[in-house]
Amino acid sequence: MAHAFLEGAPAPAGVSSVTIPGVPVFAHGKVRDIFDLGDHLLLVATDRLSAYDVVMNEPIPGKGIVLTALSEFWFQRTASIVPNHYVATDVRGLFAGQAGVSEERLAGLQGRSMLVRKAKRIDIECVVRGYLAGSGWAEYRQSGTCIGHRLPSGLKESARLPEPIFTPATKAETGHDMNISTAEMANIVGTELTRRLEDASTRLYSAAARHCEDRGIILADTKFEFGLLDDDVILIDEALTPDSSRFWPVDGYAAGSSPPSFDKQYVRDYLDSTGWNHEPPPPPLPGEVIARTSEKYREAYVRIAGNAR
Repeated sequence: MAHAFLEGAPAPAGVSSVTIPGVPVFAHGKVRDIFDLGDHLLLVATDRLSAYDVVMNEPIPGKGIVLTALSEFWFQRTASIVPNHYVATDVRGLFAGQAGVSEERLAGLQGRSMLVRKAKRIDIECVVRGYLAGSGWAEYRQSGTCIGHRLPSGLKESARLPEPIFTPATKAETGHDMNISTAEMANIVGTELTRRLEDASTRLYSAAARHCEDRGIILADTKFEFGLLDDDVILIDEALTPDSSRFWPVDGYAAGSSPPSFDKQYVRDYLDSTGWNHEPPPPPLPGEVIARTSEKYREAYVRIAGNAR
């Protein structure tokens, strides 16, 4: 059963952090609080929002619920393409009767938590771009290339690329991720693993882009994370969410401009309008921006996954 927020109920109060008494913390990410359950992890998606690799001070109510639900949808849908770490999102039985874990706390975890298999993370962001936007567009205007790929001349902003391209980036715990070439990636993780990750990423992107297009959505670009489990490459973290992807409505798309989006581009545009330099501390987000972003995240879920299970 979908969370009430996904069904149209008002957004719950924003959640900035999560604790679970008696359960060791594995890591605190930019968005997720992760707990160690031995050979499994519990990923709890908070409502924190990171823009330009800086965490905003204000949460986006309901955002973590959308990230969890969409990731579950995509993990189930793409498991036959690339195996993943997903186990379950119903976590009510995990801590039943555990001291300090109240029914109220369990209810707060439900809908934003995912039990996953523990894997050894590969510290590369595997980005696939089908359209010319973001940092790819900025580079193209200067050099005619997009992270090492020579592109045809005369392309406009948001233009569809002749074919999807793989443009990896380093994964930074703090500060900004950095775009790198596949040759640089091979120097970090090896040629064979680079080939496997590029193949897995492009197959996932192509399948997801077809589904999105059927639902009236353009998947402009997305990033994946992978891990190793018994030497097998598996998809981890999240998948094809508004946090990790650029979604555009088909009916609002036109090359030569920045289309409206169902992701955090709305926040990025606001932040850019303030003249912020993309370094901490971030400027405060107005209530209107917070509410509109929350609604955009929910709409992304409804358009992509609603009635599609």
